[in-house]
Amino acid sequence: MEFDKLIHERRSIRKYSADQQVTAAQIDEIVTAAAEAPSWKNSQTARYYAVLSTPLREEVARTCLPERNALKAEHAALVVTTFVKDVAGFTNGQPDNECGNGWGFYDLGLHNALFLLKAKDLGLDTLVMGLRDADVLRSLLKIPESETIGSVIAVGYGDQPAARPARKSTAEILKFY
Repeated sequence: MEFDKLIHERRSIRKYSADQQVTAAQIDEIVTAAAEAPSWKNSQTARYYAVLSTPLREEVARTCLPERNALKAEHAALVVTTFVKDVAGFTNGQPDNECGNGWGFYDLGLHNALFLLKAKDLGLDTLVMGLRDADVLRSLLKIPESETIGSVIAVGYGDQPAARPARKSTAEILKFY
């Protein structure tokens, strides 16, 4: 898909089709693309936990997501995104600047942006959810304590039209010097 079209058509979708399911091969292709994102000193700390089986998806939705998010993600695969703590933005165990583990979130955001775009390129839709129970996710999916949980991304075949809310103009967000 042409890049400008891709970024304009990618939208957060809140209803997914029960008729088509995302495959492990599709998630693998998406994460392969996401892994091309830059990271602090090439540390590559982003990690992904893909929940594809219906029973586990339902358990994750029921126990780890607020009810409204669980409903929005119904029928979608759920991908938990994390990053390894104390690596990006650190040298010899010490933060390199005031952001500390903020660099881990920054790098994960770069990875997740490519994740969302590659999913759309494959004809899939996504919804990034920050409201989740990290402790239950960690326990249920056996996510190590050395990782910080960032988000849960619903991935599936959208079953609703994609609205395109207005965007701020560059005059509102860009300053030249």
